[in-house]
Amino acid sequence: MKLMVNHQTHYTYSENACNSIQYIKMIPQSSQHQYVHYWDISVPGERVLKKDVFNNLWLTCSQRFDYQHLTIMAQGIVELHCGGNDGHQASLPLSLFLQPTHATLWDANMLEFATQFVTMGSLKELIVLAEQILLKVPYCPHATTVQSTAKEAFYAGLGVCQDHAHLMIAMCRALNLPARYVSGYLYDKNTPHLASHAWAEVFLHKQWYCFDVSNQLFEPSSHIYVAIGRDYFDVAPVRGIREKGGVEKMRSTVQVLAC
Repeated sequence: MKLMVNHQTHYTYSENACNSIQYIKMIPQSSQHQYVHYWDISVPGERVLKKDVFNNLWLTCSQRFDYQHLTIMAQGIVELHCGGNDGHQASLPLSLFLQPTHATLWDANMLEFATQFVTMGSLKELIVLAEQILLKVPYCPHATTVQSTAKEAFYAGLGVCQDHAHLMIAMCRALNLPARYVSGYLYDKNTPHLASHAWAEVFLHKQWYCFDVSNQLFEPSSHIYVAIGRDYFDVAPVRGIREKGGVEKMRSTVQVLAC
C-alpha cells in the first residue's frame, strides 16, 4: 500500500521572534516494513541532518532573522509492505527500554492493574492489557497535553494516543518487559484527516510487537514509522528554543491518503 503524507505545523507569535532553533524528527526511513519513495521537509533557515542515539533522523534548523509566522511542512510518499513488525530496528540494548522516565513512571495501583491481566507475559495477555487500558482511559481529544504523564492519564481516566502509549509502556516496564514509544502516521480510509500518531511496542520472542492501544491494532499494517524512543520526549516531532516572540500559538494538520 502506497501512502501520501502531508504534515504541516504552523506557529504564530504575538511579537517578533528571532535566533530560534528547531529540532525536527519528522523523517521516516526505509526498512523491511516500509519504503520511502520521497520525503521532504520545508522549513526556513539553515539545516543540519544527523541521527540520534535511537537511529532516528534528526533535522536541526536555525533562523537568525525576525519573524512572527513560521511553517514547517513534511510531505512524501511511503509504501508499506505486508508482514513484519520491524518498522524501526536499532541496535540498542534492551535495558534502555526498561528504564523508567518521567513520562512513564508507574505506581503500585498501575502495577496492580496490569497484573490482573498479565501473569505469563504472553502476546495474548498483553493484547488484553491494551484492551483494558482503553476501557480504563477512553480516547478523548484535548483531555491531556504533551506534558502529561502515564500516571496523570491513569488517574484522569481520559487520554489520547500519547497517553495510551505511555500507559502501555509504563505497565510493561513495571512487568520487566522492554517497551518503547513509536511516533508516526496511521492510515485510515474512513478518516483521511488525522493528527500524527503514536503507539507502543513491546519486545517478545526476540522481536518487537505493535500495540496501538487507541485503535486496538496489533499489526502495523497501516502504520508509517517515523521515530522510536523511551517516551514522547525522545521522539517529539518538533522541539525548539527562541528569543522573544511573546505568546506562541501552534496549529498542526496531517493528511494521510492512499495513492
